[in-house]
Amino acid sequence: ENMNNVTEFVLLGLSQNKKIKNLCFLLFLFCYIAIWMGNLLIMISITCSPLIDQPMYFFLNNLALSDLCYTSTVTPKLVTDLLAESNMISYTSCMAQLFVMHFFGGIEILILTGMAYDRYVAICKPLHYTIIMNRQRCYTIVTASCTGAFLHSFFQCLLTINLPFCGPNEIDHYFCDVYPLLKLACTDTYRVGILVVANSGMMGLVTFVVLVLSYLLILYTIRAYPAESRTKALSTCSSHVTVVVLFFVPVLFIYIRPATTFPEDKVFALFYTIIAPMFNPLIYTFRNMEMKNALKKVW
Repeated sequence: ENMNNVTEFVLLGLSQNKKIKNLCFLLFLFCYIAIWMGNLLIMISITCSPLIDQPMYFFLNNLALSDLCYTSTVTPKLVTDLLAESNMISYTSCMAQLFVMHFFGGIEILILTGMAYDRYVAICKPLHYTIIMNRQRCYTIVTASCTGAFLHSFFQCLLTINLPFCGPNEIDHYFCDVYPLLKLACTDTYRVGILVVANSGMMGLVTFVVLVLSYLLILYTIRAYPAESRTKALSTCSSHVTVVVLFFVPVLFIYIRPATTFPEDKVFALFYTIIAPMFNPLIYTFRNMEMKNALKKVW
């Protein structure tokens, strides 16, 4: 009989080599500090300037907050584990990490979709922009993002928490994720794996397709614009596209395939858990004149 007698898991992490672990500790500690500084800088600069009244920066403010929450579910544990001899995590903490990570990851995906919709309305329907993207609509999009992310994370966690774990308990990853946990389950996980792909994989794929279509529509619309307006629109959208590619490509690589794990998964996971949240502030600040002006005024 399959029994859930595992009370804690061992996270194998990125490497067992002591020198590599020390190097990774310094690297990811720097990344985590940069994530906090960059995203706090964006949040304070937007909140303390007139930019907060513009829908695009209202969404950017929420994206920065979700970035901070999302990376904080994984990175502190990763950094401390790189100095520890054995990296243990309790069953309860593992399931909580799984839920919170997918919750804030889902919020990020859906807010990026809301930002793409905002840019589509601003460029393709400029005369109706202030009416369509009023503050009530912005609040509705953020609330819908949180609700959608909660439902996604709840079902993801529900699928995993009902699995029996009777040993071994070594997770070949640096955080608790659904595919490595499916590998340890003491039962046939074929159906659960299909449901996970339908949940995480299809959510990522559908939103990615929507984002690509929205930017293709924008490109089609601005082809008739004057050169100056076209350059400004492309500059704004290119920042969004860069963020989308950094986040979605590794997510789709991991979650759109059948429920299997590869050694490369840990490297790809670094992109959407640490690299993307670190580069988002740089991408949106250095490529955006309004953000640069807000930074100068506030600071």
